[in-house]
Amino acid sequence: MKIGLKIIVSFFLIIFIQVKLFCGEGMWLPHLLNALNEKEMKAMGMKMNAEDIYSVNKGSLKDAIVHFGGGCTSEIISGQGLLLTNHHCGYGYIQSHSSVEKNYLKNGYWAKTKSEELACGGLTATIISRIEDVTKQILNGTSSNMSEAERRPIIEKNIKVLTPTIQRATHEDVFIRAFFNGNQYFAFITVTYKDIRLVGTPPESIGKFGADTDNWVWPRHTGDFSLFRIYAGKNNLPADYSEENIPFTPKHFLPINMNGVQDGDFTMVFGFPGRTNEYLSREGVRQIVEVQNPIRVTMRDHALKIMDKYMRVDEQTKIQYSSIYAGIANAWKKWIGENQGVKFTKGLDRKQAVDEEYTKRVNANPAFAEYRNILSDLDKHYLASEKYTAAKEYYAEGFQRNLQLFNFYSIAKKLISTQESKGNEEFEKLKKDYLLDADGYYADYQEKIDQEILATLLEIFHKGCDPSLQFPELKLQLEKLNYDYSKYAKHIYDNSNYATASQLKKFLTMNVNEMKTALSNDPSWIFYEAMTPFIKNEILVKSNLHDEAILDLRRRHMESLIKVFPERKFYPDANSTLRVTYGQVEGFQPRDGACYNSKTYLDGVIEKYIPGDYEFDVHPKLIDLYKRKDYGKYAENGRMPVAFIASNHTTGGNSGSPAIDAHGNLIGLNFDRVWEGTMSDINYDRSICRNIMVDARFILFVIDKFAGASHLIDEMKLVYPKSTKSRKNKK
Repeated sequence: MKIGLKIIVSFFLIIFIQVKLFCGEGMWLPHLLNALNEKEMKAMGMKMNAEDIYSVNKGSLKDAIVHFGGGCTSEIISGQGLLLTNHHCGYGYIQSHSSVEKNYLKNGYWAKTKSEELACGGLTATIISRIEDVTKQILNGTSSNMSEAERRPIIEKNIKVLTPTIQRATHEDVFIRAFFNGNQYFAFITVTYKDIRLVGTPPESIGKFGADTDNWVWPRHTGDFSLFRIYAGKNNLPADYSEENIPFTPKHFLPINMNGVQDGDFTMVFGFPGRTNEYLSREGVRQIVEVQNPIRVTMRDHALKIMDKYMRVDEQTKIQYSSIYAGIANAWKKWIGENQGVKFTKGLDRKQAVDEEYTKRVNANPAFAEYRNILSDLDKHYLASEKYTAAKEYYAEGFQRNLQLFNFYSIAKKLISTQESKGNEEFEKLKKDYLLDADGYYADYQEKIDQEILATLLEIFHKGCDPSLQFPELKLQLEKLNYDYSKYAKHIYDNSNYATASQLKKFLTMNVNEMKTALSNDPSWIFYEAMTPFIKNEILVKSNLHDEAILDLRRRHMESLIKVFPERKFYPDANSTLRVTYGQVEGFQPRDGACYNSKTYLDGVIEKYIPGDYEFDVHPKLIDLYKRKDYGKYAENGRMPVAFIASNHTTGGNSGSPAIDAHGNLIGLNFDRVWEGTMSDINYDRSICRNIMVDARFILFVIDKFAGASHLIDEMKLVYPKSTKSRKNKK
């Protein structure tokens, strides 16, 4: 069948756009680089081979890349298991060792010897041994025309059967993940270390400089790094914490490039990106930016303002809420930037163009007949589910994600459900555990702050959520109190069995019947117990009918995209598995009249300096080093580099990922994206999507000249490779 002129024109237009914008886009599986990416990476300036990046036969870059705590990335930078990651990735562990007397958040911490390195209970470090394609085994018994409900039990059974048969050593684990919306599956064989210790962290005036004002913003001047160490048993294998454990000896660690970077240089980021949705249709993206994000942003904006009000006037409160605030604010600001980026790059129009080209190709080719209704069916289900999607965000942001009261309710809920499902013996064990940990649950909590947040979010919820999707108990109580949201919140906290540590401890002395009696009069218990079944029966059950259909249609859409656009190289969406992304050092123009350079220097820190301000204060020693220009061997033409940007495609989970040069050396530490480009999770556009990295030389400068921890520098390998001269390859 002949292809019409318009389709031919559209075909070459899309090819042109993809060639022009591709470099930098993509989160690629490392074991497939040889087949898909090596040629292009070398054209951009890479001097390594794919085998140097991923190998199961010898030590390679992958053996230095570590999944840090399950949510961030870190990398091994010495032969003694020294880990480099972001300050914000280690923040919770730094906080756990901090107090008013020993405020490591404020003042930093540097272990002078290994005996001073601080154990971090619960922190893990996972390294990938190898990756295997198991698609054939996992999809055995399924067909492309099955619904998700029909496929899911077959796939789950296949995973359960296959997992224990995959070859691995006794100290290795295995997990299987879906790719391309369930069209492909890979098994990851891993080794997880459980004895991880804090080695060093700069004060937050360096590690968190700019705090929430500068978060997601370029130019950036944050030394967002911290150091940990992996410890192992004497056989170098994973072991629980013990004073007898020794520093881990890795198969590979990253040397550090002392030459720095220049515009056009090849960069590679290697890590564990969390979640992206690059292949959404226009309607899928529209629902995110026009329905979900505005609700999320509004509710978090109010919660954050309340926390900030209290944190600014009391140091203890700031210590308590610093990690909670940072976690809530990070996504809040990201969603704001995401919406702005989609608007600036006309992201919805771009998605529309792809959808239209897809439709033209499908309609023009009889072989694609089965795909002709996919986009229209997706649109239908997205629109039908919109009010439920909005309600789910109102409930989650209003009463779960931003409130600690929900966590305390969950304790009571688990106690009662444990007794009812497992009996008194397990119930008593759980009570004992909760009693031992009771004070810890409330260490980072103040009742008055949580109560004020609830009152504020109650009002936003009541005025914004579809009235037909608000649960009756809430309507009843608000009507009784003449819609006085503060009074209702106060009633909930004043009469709760778990709104404070003392209340919970008293509650934990009761037997199950006494607990149930107490809870029957507890307004917070009544609130959540009424809310939960309503969400399930009136929102989730109805929403799931559309959500399941969307999942099924997105899988088929992904399958069809690969067939309909054979000229494209497709990369799978991020799902917290090991990925490579590559690009080049380069500035960008985020809007008319604004143009950003690719690097920042210590001069910018001093320019932003506001004495006493918790976001922009500067440590006196750093000021002194700046005035004396005492930068040691880490300077660049008499100036101290701090950060740089490149066109690498990153997302959450890439925090702490190494920025690697053309030769496989560390040049920086990934910690953020530019605000204008946060929409890269759903709509990557090289024109404004940039990742932000701490310059490796600034990290070394802080460790050496600021902290005086030169013993840590001594165990690293510093190199001075020749310039790659890759700027000529800039596209």
